[in-house]
Amino acid sequence: MKSKSGTIFLSGLIAGTLDILAAIFVYAIILEKTTAIKILQSIASGVFKKEAYTEGSQMAWYGLGLHYLIAFIFAWFYFIIYPYLPFLKKSTIISGFLYGILVWIIMNLIVLPIAFPVLPEKHLDFPLLLSVTILMLFIGLPIASVTKKYYSLR
Repeated sequence: MKSKSGTIFLSGLIAGTLDILAAIFVYAIILEKTTAIKILQSIASGVFKKEAYTEGSQMAWYGLGLHYLIAFIFAWFYFIIYPYLPFLKKSTIISGFLYGILVWIIMNLIVLPIAFPVLPEKHLDFPLLLSVTILMLFIGLPIASVTKKYYSLR
């Protein structure tokens, strides 16, 4: 973590990996609602629409790439705002959890409605709380931790 870009890359890589593994573990293995390939194809469908489900594993790879791109963007954004928001420095856990909630809000209330104009209604229920918790633990917390380590060494 000697460079800014290395720190952003590392935090995005960790967060992206933990998040996709959590999604696969929870939704494909525990709940058996889908498969790993379909999870990745659904990410690709944000760009490729229905074609993402007809092109097989190639679209899964595109979905994985898109997933990491999104993780790197969120890592970059947190890294940029960190020095300007003093409350982020007080508690890595709280700031990571709050950032995970912000990521959920951005993805579910802005990005997904743009990519998919017709989405099911959101209800305050177990699936919603589970998706928020995954982002808090596996996106927000790792990004906050890696970023704090970088800035604390400066």
